[in-house]
Order: sequence, then structure tokens, then C-alpha cells
Amino acid sequence: MAKNESVKDGIIFPKGPKNDAYAQYFVGQSYLQGLVNDPEVNVGVGNVTFEPGCRNNWHIHHDGFQILLVTGGEGWYQEAGKKAQLLKPGDVIVTHDGVKHWHGETKDSWFSHVAITAGTPEWLEPVSDEEYASVEEDK
Repeated sequence: MAKNESVKDGIIFPKGPKNDAYAQYFVGQSYLQGLVNDPEVNVGVGNVTFEPGCRNNWHIHHDGFQILLVTGGEGWYQEAGKKAQLLKPGDVIVTHDGVKHWHGETKDSWFSHVAITAGTPEWLEPVSDEEYASVEEDK
């Protein structure tokens, strides 16, 4: 049984439906619940939930930023060229414009965060199984 299974039911915000719109940019299954649906607000806000083993591809935010507010489970955040950070509820990550990074869960835990995103994402290559395994080994 995976750790933090209560995350899959939504702890603070609803888990949302399967994240089919962005599935091509994830390894594994994620879920996305939009939280702000105001066309006058030029910032995306969504609750992203990751099943165990799920992570998004490396990506960059251009002309903007991304803030992650960790709400449940355990996950990883890594910027290119730096060591991955283990994330737990209450952690906050700020990714500045142009920084290549990825985020996702640990292999044995559900994980959720609220993502506040401005600008345009550039989706890059998947985090390889080898990269992911090496992060997990350092845990």
C-alpha cells in the first residue's frame, strides 16, 4: 500500500479529474483541479495530485514563474544542475523565469500541491527512469 493515500481523495482541495490535457508531459497518472477560473486573472492556479511513481517532464516557465504550495504527501522538486529536494506538506517552492525543473511524487507516496503559474511553459524531455531512480536512492 502506498503512503499518504488520503491525498488521492483530496485533503484541502478536490483531486480533480485525470489530467488528460497534460498527460503527454507526465510519466504516470496525475490529476488536475483548476481553482481560479477568472478570465481577468492572468495566473493559473490548480491543485495537482500525483499517483505514486508519477512526475512531470523537465520544463521551463518563460516570461513568468511558478509557485508550488505543498498540501499533501511526499514529492520531489529539482532544478537542472542541483540536488533534488524532498517536499512535504507546508513546503513552498518558487521557480523563477527560465529555470529548468521538474516535480513529482516519491515512488511510494501520493503527492499534491497547488501550482500558481504565470507565463508560458516550455515542456522538455521526460525525467528518465535512471534520473528518477538516482533521486530516490538519495532519499
